[in-house]
Amino acid sequence: MIPEKTPEKLKIILVIPFYNHGKTVRDVVISALEVSGGAMEVMVVDDGSTDGGVETLSGLNVKIIRHPENRGKGAAIMTAAREARIAGATHIVTIDADGQHDPKDFPRFIPIIEEMPEAIIVGIRIFDPVNTPLLSRFGRHFSNFWFRVQTGYTLRDTQSGFRVYPLLVLQWLKLRECRYDFEVEVLVKAAWAGIELRETDISVYYPPASERVSHFRLFMDNLRLSVLNTRLTVRSIIPVPHRRFAARTGGKGNITPLRPLQSLSILLTDNNSPERLAVSGALGAFLGALPLIACQTLTTLFTANFFRLNKLVALATGQICIPPLVPALCIEVGYYIRHGRFLTEISLNTIGYQALERIFEWFIGSLILGPVIGILTGVIIYVAALFLKRGSLENS
Repeated sequence: MIPEKTPEKLKIILVIPFYNHGKTVRDVVISALEVSGGAMEVMVVDDGSTDGGVETLSGLNVKIIRHPENRGKGAAIMTAAREARIAGATHIVTIDADGQHDPKDFPRFIPIIEEMPEAIIVGIRIFDPVNTPLLSRFGRHFSNFWFRVQTGYTLRDTQSGFRVYPLLVLQWLKLRECRYDFEVEVLVKAAWAGIELRETDISVYYPPASERVSHFRLFMDNLRLSVLNTRLTVRSIIPVPHRRFAARTGGKGNITPLRPLQSLSILLTDNNSPERLAVSGALGAFLGALPLIACQTLTTLFTANFFRLNKLVALATGQICIPPLVPALCIEVGYYIRHGRFLTEISLNTIGYQALERIFEWFIGSLILGPVIGILTGVIIYVAALFLKRGSLENS
C-alpha cells in the first residue's frame, strides 16, 4: 500500500493506457485501486478499443477517458497528462494494461519522487531467463545500446512502460512521437535537457505465449523505431547545444574559439566541471592527431557523445592538430621508428608515390605524440577552467 499521505506539494495519478486489452485491463485496474487505497486517483485511457474492454470497468472507481480511434500509446499518455494537469496533479505513473506490471511495486517509486520530484523514474523489469520472450530481451538490449549512443547515459530498461513522469517535464519537452516510439523519445530528449533519469527494480509477468496480448507490429513499429533512432543519433552528434530544462548560461554571451576564456566560463555554468572539460579537450586533441582523413569530425562527435563529453570543446581542440605541423611531426616520429632516422627528403616520390607509407607512419607517430598533445591540452584547459571557477566563486 502507498502511504496514507504523500507530501502536500505532490499529487500523483496512476494512468493505465490500453487498446483492446479487454481480457486483462479490469484485473490491472482492480490491483491499482487496491494499491492506491483511495489515496491516489486511477485514470484509464481507452485508445480506441474495439473489444469492449472499457465496459469491463463498470462499477470501478476509476476515471475513464476515451479516444474515438486508436492514436497510439504515446498519444494516450499525453492525453492523460493533460487531464491530470487539469485535475491539479504533479505526476502521473504509467502502467501497462496487459498484466505485465504489478501495481504493488509502485511504493518503490515514492522515495525517489520525494527526493527528486523533477526526475523521470523508470521501473527496471527483472527478467526471468526462462519465461521472458527472447524478443523482449533482445529489444531491451538493443534499445539500451542506442540510448547510450544518443545520450551518453546508461539505463537498464529503456523499454519499460512502468514509469513516473513529472507533468512539468512532459509539458516542457517537445515530443513528436505518439506510439511505442514515444517512450524512447521522451527518455532521450529528457537526458539531453539535463533532466534526471532514475531507476528502480520492479517485477514482471509474462503469461504463456497463447495468452499474451500485444499490439506491437513487428514491421511497422520496428520501422518507426529505426527511423526515430536514426534521427536522434544524427541530432545527438550535431555540435549544437540541446535546449536545457533550466537556463544555465546566465546571459554571459556566446561560445566562440575567438574568446576561449569567455567560452570556458559559459561552459562551466552548463553543468560542466573543469575535469570534464579537460578530458573533452584531451580527447579532441588526441583524435585530431590521428590520421582520420575525411572522418575526424564525425569520429570526434560520436566519441564525445558516447562518453558524455563536451562536443564543442573536443571539436575546438582537434583544430590544434590540423595540417601541416602536427601531421608532419607524427610522420617524422613514425618514420624514425621504422627506419632509425628522420625523413629529410620532401619530394613527389616521398609524399606522392609513397603516400600510403607516410599515412602509416603518421598513424604510428600519432600514437606517441597524440597522447602527449592530448595531456598537455587537457592540463591547460583544466588549469584555466579551475582558475575561472574559483574567480567566479569569489565574486559571487
